[in-house]
Amino acid sequence: MSVRSSAITAQPVARLIDEFAKLPGIGPKTASRLAFHMLRGSREEATALAEAILEVKERITLCSNCFNITEEDPCAICADPARDRAICVVEEPLDVVALERTGQFKGRYHVLHGAISPVEGVGPDKLKIEELLERVRREGPDEVVLATNLDLPGEATATYLHRRLVPLGVNVTRPASGLPVGGDLEYADEITLGRALLGRRPL
Repeated sequence: MSVRSSAITAQPVARLIDEFAKLPGIGPKTASRLAFHMLRGSREEATALAEAILEVKERITLCSNCFNITEEDPCAICADPARDRAICVVEEPLDVVALERTGQFKGRYHVLHGAISPVEGVGPDKLKIEELLERVRREGPDEVVLATNLDLPGEATATYLHRRLVPLGVNVTRPASGLPVGGDLEYADEITLGRALLGRRPL
């Protein structure tokens, strides 16, 4: 039930709680704490937060090549001529950040923006898969690393991509074991993630 229905909460505060509660990982209690924190803060703090949110929506776009978030198109990684001729496929932009922190991958990335999950109604057509296949045909990379998460949707996505990529004659690999099963790349520590990349295995 919406917080807004509570008779003891002012309508603007209830609306703010509802908006915070829409964010991933934010439950009703955390949403309420965030809302009242903003209420206690200064107008300048609230304005700074609002402006930062608007700036992200106005200035950030997706790279037309790899679909990572960027201010410039193509993004800095795609535009870097020193990067290797390998493509690392990840689910989300945060995964690119995690992998770049390791310093172990020198190629470029491709962001799918999700993983195949029939339960959630996400099929291959809702991801940047056809764009990946076209890119592989166009660029002819030395290797495609399937660095999707080690959970059921991530494994299903890797299996599907492997089936689509093999006919293109590309070397397809997967990060080595050492990453926790069911874990997200963005939460893995740099050493574990770096070793998994170095020890990636053929599929």
